[in-house]
Amino acid sequence: MKIEAFNKFVFGDKVARLPIVQGGMGIGISMAKLASAVANEGGIGVLSAAGVGLFDIHPGGEEKYAIALKEEIRKAREMTRGILGVNILVAQSNFHELAIAAIEEQIDVIFAGAGLPLDLPSLLSEDSTTELVPIISSGRAARLIIQRWVSKYEYLPDGIVLEGPKAGGHLGFKKDQLSDSNYTLEKLLPEVLDAIKPYEEKYHHKIPLIVGGGIYTGEDIFYFLSHGASAVQMATRFVTTVECDASNEFKQSYINAKEEDIIIIDSPVGMPGRAIKNQFLEEVNEGKRHPFSCPFNCISTCKKELSPYCISLALYNAKKGKMRNGFAFAGTNAYLAKAIITVKELISTLKREYEEAFKKQIACMV
Repeated sequence: MKIEAFNKFVFGDKVARLPIVQGGMGIGISMAKLASAVANEGGIGVLSAAGVGLFDIHPGGEEKYAIALKEEIRKAREMTRGILGVNILVAQSNFHELAIAAIEEQIDVIFAGAGLPLDLPSLLSEDSTTELVPIISSGRAARLIIQRWVSKYEYLPDGIVLEGPKAGGHLGFKKDQLSDSNYTLEKLLPEVLDAIKPYEEKYHHKIPLIVGGGIYTGEDIFYFLSHGASAVQMATRFVTTVECDASNEFKQSYINAKEEDIIIIDSPVGMPGRAIKNQFLEEVNEGKRHPFSCPFNCISTCKKELSPYCISLALYNAKKGKMRNGFAFAGTNAYLAKAIITVKELISTLKREYEEAFKKQIACMV
């Protein structure tokens, strides 16, 4: 075990004061307000491109989504001088357009998951300053992306996010893997580090690994940094903050949740998802929700002809507080939330918890 201090995180040409990446949460949950607040505290604040502009009245057809993303990035920039990222789903039908828009807007980093972003470096221009960080769930995926990026674009990832099975939202695992001890984040971490190591040695360049999925406390952060991670990704913990862009009703669903309320659902996009059980999801299971006509075509993998509801509309309703017609995605530990606090208070708590774990470990070694 390597004992790590709770300090800066270096990736690409960027240096964050804290090794914390606020995970992207789609359909309006992590936007300019939350991302800028996290960036101001020294972490990496992340906007989600999933659903951006989807419900706005903008002219321009497909172009409106890129316009809306640029506007949100500018809005965030007005509130912080810290590091900002954008999370873009590879499965989004307009993935390339959104990535290009973020790069043109000089976003600090793009996090790309829900699919393998095999051609992402091709979207950079010669004067681009954006770092590229794929999100993966296995060592095999890490190797595949690195091999493709190096052979085709001579580009090493500026970092890699390993997202484990305890994350909220859509999950990059099969249902039976979610409870399999061979797929825990603790088990996957050394496997991915081993997958990255040969490329780091060959090219004499560190590829920092960010781990996420179920990380909730400063003690959790200490564990993973001590076992080889360079930073952590946290999303669920930031939902119950004052600055989170979700409605109070959405946040309250976390505070009201019990452990048994955190469930796995079959998402219309063809992936398992983790959410908080409510009346809407119960009605889906009981067959009381009926097929609809897809208004968006936003996710290329969505089984819209078979789905009893629109995932984007349901998540948007929840974001706006209309929980009767939607639901909240959440990580395994969402039920631990007890109050709505500021981002500053949360970061202070994480630092204190980390220091307590750090001192405890040092004491054990004396």
